[in-house]
Amino acid sequence: MQTVMWDINKMEKGINNMKKFTNVRLKGKKELVSILVEDGKIKKIAEQIPEECETIDVGGNLVIPPYVDPHLHLDYVFTADMGEQNGSGTLFEGIQRWSESKGNMTVEQMKARIYSGIRKEMLHGVQAIRTHIDVTDPTFTGLKAALEVKEEVKDILDLQIVAFPQEGMYAYKGGDELVEEGLKMGADCVGAIPHFELAREFGEKSIHKVIELATKYDKLIDVHCDETDDTQSRFLELLNALALMEGIGTRTTASHTCSFGSADNSYAFRMMKLFKKSGINFISCPTENIYLEGRQDTYPKRRGITRVKELNDNGINVCFAQDSMSDPWYPLGNGNMMMILDHGIHIAQMMSPGEITNDLDLVTKNGAVTMNIMDHYGIEEGKPANFIVLDAKSEFEAICERAGITASVRNGEFLFQKIPAQVTGAIDILK
Repeated sequence: MQTVMWDINKMEKGINNMKKFTNVRLKGKKELVSILVEDGKIKKIAEQIPEECETIDVGGNLVIPPYVDPHLHLDYVFTADMGEQNGSGTLFEGIQRWSESKGNMTVEQMKARIYSGIRKEMLHGVQAIRTHIDVTDPTFTGLKAALEVKEEVKDILDLQIVAFPQEGMYAYKGGDELVEEGLKMGADCVGAIPHFELAREFGEKSIHKVIELATKYDKLIDVHCDETDDTQSRFLELLNALALMEGIGTRTTASHTCSFGSADNSYAFRMMKLFKKSGINFISCPTENIYLEGRQDTYPKRRGITRVKELNDNGINVCFAQDSMSDPWYPLGNGNMMMILDHGIHIAQMMSPGEITNDLDLVTKNGAVTMNIMDHYGIEEGKPANFIVLDAKSEFEAICERAGITASVRNGEFLFQKIPAQVTGAIDILK
């Protein structure tokens, strides 16, 4: 597709008080509808809307809420070629390589890369991102850059920031204080990486600290939890228990939980009931998880991702995320959530007819639930007119064809429009 309009800094606002989008196909609906937008909000959704105003015909294409990427590392994007390469392809060497290179960056350099990552994601229809920012850096270079960007893009993007101790909260003296300072500076969420701490007891201590800080500063929680094949890595159990006891399960996210993917089935059965009771959210990063995990296996080789299908079937909120773009952990990644969805539903085996109809939720609504932004997310009367138009006529076609984005709309105004590719040739059957 050819992008015909985009300017992140010059988005037109408030030019038209009222406009109407017609021939709109909504998820799960057979009839085409119109969406009336007034002052940037959805005023009415109906088959017929007689109001005379600017009209945009979307041609019967599928219109869905914007893509959500609830787990990304914007401070790491496009750093794969900095320093030594991750030759083993493991999580642990990735952390080592990042540690060796991160001290050489300025705030302005970091901002430039963050903007590059945001641009890639937004051009693929993303309008909400939760980014982890490494705070195991006393200068807080990444966090300062991310906070500046958050303010600068607030009109066009929901950007949440996690104060994330990449090298461990208790791997060295004062790591927990850096996380707390990150929250004081303005981070939205508190993070941890318990499976990378020096001992299991330190990992457990970090989970307790996360709960303490989240309640103290009224922050969301997003923990890199059990991002390993190690079946003894069960910090998820503790995180869920503490969130349940504090009544903050819906504000808590367990990211990755790879170990839970290969846990004993009897254990998993017990835990599913506790997850549902707490309301905890789960994030799986299919491409990165399948790439990083299973490295110590010969055969059978584990898939790496958590029990996405089982969580979904049990009514537990689970979503997909990109995680990385060409960084020490993952050499690829371009912010295309349709690609993430494609990998995820194949690996998780979620392609029955009923599942395909709802699979788009894994990269839209479920991520918004995780980010706690449902008060202003979704195609509903009274909410901001934020949505994307897919080059497809149905959910099945969108997923089967890995449909691209023809338009992204924010507060009723186009962030961009794209012209779908056209086939020309001498053979009629190919047209």
